[in-house]
Amino acid sequence: MKRRVVVTGLGAVTPIGNDVETFWNGVKAGKVGIGEITKFDTSDYKVKLAAEVKDFVAKDHMDAKAARRMELFSQYAVAAAKEALEDAGIDMEKEDAFRVGVIVGSGIGSLQTMEASYQRLTQKGPSRVDALMVPKMISNMAAGNISIATGARGKCTNVVTACASGTHCIGDAFRTIQYGDAEVMIAGGTESCVCPLGISGFTSLTALSTKNDPLCASIPFDKERDGFVLGEGAGVVVLEELEHAKARGAKILAEVVGYGATADAYHITSPIEDGSGAARAMTDAMKEAGVKPEEVDYINAHGTSTHHNDLFETRAIKAAFGDAAKGLKINSTKSMIGHLLGAAGGVEFVVCVKSIVDGFIHQTVGTKEPEEELDLDYCIGAPVEQDVKYAMSNSLGFGGHNATLLIKKYE
Repeated sequence: MKRRVVVTGLGAVTPIGNDVETFWNGVKAGKVGIGEITKFDTSDYKVKLAAEVKDFVAKDHMDAKAARRMELFSQYAVAAAKEALEDAGIDMEKEDAFRVGVIVGSGIGSLQTMEASYQRLTQKGPSRVDALMVPKMISNMAAGNISIATGARGKCTNVVTACASGTHCIGDAFRTIQYGDAEVMIAGGTESCVCPLGISGFTSLTALSTKNDPLCASIPFDKERDGFVLGEGAGVVVLEELEHAKARGAKILAEVVGYGATADAYHITSPIEDGSGAARAMTDAMKEAGVKPEEVDYINAHGTSTHHNDLFETRAIKAAFGDAAKGLKINSTKSMIGHLLGAAGGVEFVVCVKSIVDGFIHQTVGTKEPEEELDLDYCIGAPVEQDVKYAMSNSLGFGGHNATLLIKKYE
């Protein structure tokens, strides 16, 4: 028998708030966290906008010496993980530390360390490269630093599937608890690569929006969309075995009931055109949960604001849900915070849980007129207040990775 898994804690660092309460209030207000890039001079760059985290001070969240040994993606992850553990009311002194694990991923790790280290190598020679280059740069260090900061000594891994990383990490943490390998898992995603290499690389790929108006740069499903806006941040949650949560009197926010993971086997950057890979991830998640398509209330779409993703994801939803697709509420949090790459699935999972708790489905901000084939309900023009029993979160990653989580109101 698979064990039941519930959500007991949430943590977030985002372009519209560095904790869950501030972030969620921003989401409900339709706040857009996109603006001109401040982290470097963009005079020679075609892309001028990003969704940067604002006013984050690492030493407010962790030991200052430890923070100096981390790059931003790890700092964001540790801050979000600590918030999630505090929200869950987990006291590590009362837990078997070997039964508390961490699965937190980053799509890229630290490009900033790579940039700085290459400059030192070429300008000052190999002996002057930072001794901490490798542990600052590699993507697993978010999970490793969370383990060190919290004392969690169970399974500690990271899944790297580009923009699907956060969702796959939560899905694998869900499986870890289901099959008895842990009682508590800290899971999610983190990213920070708003830097010259990050912006120039995605620009060369023609993946980024080149608009200069922050309010119409990330407009998922709109016929005027021209690419995604690079964002940064972290979304980390605490998952817990149901009986363990009940025994300690935890507040239960929601239940995770389904997980689907597939591959397109098609193209390195484009989803498969018929949406069949993402559709199968959705139907697998519903099958595991024993849920019919018409029972799902809401999908937080991957919704990147690129031509291919939004069109092919819409096709995927239609393929997975059939006639029930027309009754779904669908939105994209990326309309407010841009695309957080490996962190996107973690932050969007937080949105799904809060949507269930509050009965609130946010507007896809900035989107005005979808193109002809994009004819579903993308929550355009206003948010929706309604009871949400089942919420679904989709993530798609370069390489053809598809991940879907299905979350249920706890009963």
